Amino acid sequence: MSSEFKKDHVVAIDDFTVDEIKTILDLAKKMVPIAEGKEINTDFQGKILATLFFEPSTRTRLSFEAAMKRMGGRCIGFARPGTSSAKKGETLADTIRVAAGYADMIVLRHPQEGAAQLASNFSNVPVINAGDGAGHHPTQTLLDLFTIREEKGGISKNHIGIAGDLKYGRTVHSLTKALSMFGAEMTFISPPSLKMPEEITDMLRREGIEFHEAEQLDGTLDDLDLLYMTRIQRERFPSDEDYQEVAKSYHLERKMLENSKDDLKVMHPLPRVDEIKPDVDETPKAKYFQQAANGVPTRMALLKLLEGV
Repeated sequence: MSSEFKKDHVVAIDDFTVDEIKTILDLAKKMVPIAEGKEINTDFQGKILATLFFEPSTRTRLSFEAAMKRMGGRCIGFARPGTSSAKKGETLADTIRVAAGYADMIVLRHPQEGAAQLASNFSNVPVINAGDGAGHHPTQTLLDLFTIREEKGGISKNHIGIAGDLKYGRTVHSLTKALSMFGAEMTFISPPSLKMPEEITDMLRREGIEFHEAEQLDGTLDDLDLLYMTRIQRERFPSDEDYQEVAKSYHLERKMLENSKDDLKVMHPLPRVDEIKPDVDETPKAKYFQQAANGVPTRMALLKLLEGV
């Protein structure tokens, strides 16, 4: 265990240095047999994790709970705000204060950007951001980095395409910042209305990170080492017709991969709608389900480092 890993809370990927990220990824690798149920771990026996999800979640919530239980701990919490006192008007600050009295750590997902930062101000136990509006999703980024490193043998020397809703996607915002820390080359693929925010591209320019922008998948895949697909969010468009016009340009099919590199890998934070066709699942390039599974050992590593066990 690294004695230099000192964190009170995890709000954004910016909270970590490159060395701290490497520490998490190295430990995640060691946790894989435990995550798969092949080894027993009781480091969190007697510990409780509170999962407070004010937004729907499948992979994030279940993987955090699986991570805790695989290490002998227990979980409490809710998956819908309607089942909590938030429905009665309780403030987030009060919910956090109460949960901190019941649990050793808190995992929070909330629709409002900045909610995790606010929660950390009112908690005397670690708060982990599991997604706050269009803001940050740091643990998704950690498992993405773990997947990239496992599948490609490293992070920094890859040319990574990021496609879909780049304007509102908290997942790609966090991932882009992390990839810039490792110096990876990036190509952003999106409709003009959903381009990567200027504050992020300006940051990349300041850091001297090579990046490109494109509006179509066709013509961009051949040079990529990894493609990170995301959902085009229907709710961001004024009409279904406008959505359909844009979305059809961001459907990845098996035949589109014919001229791509043999070792190209395709990732997706999930859930997908129809942006990756099922025929891609059958190829060795599809890594999104393994990516989801990697959430368990990665989050196990983070929990251990935060708790110091």
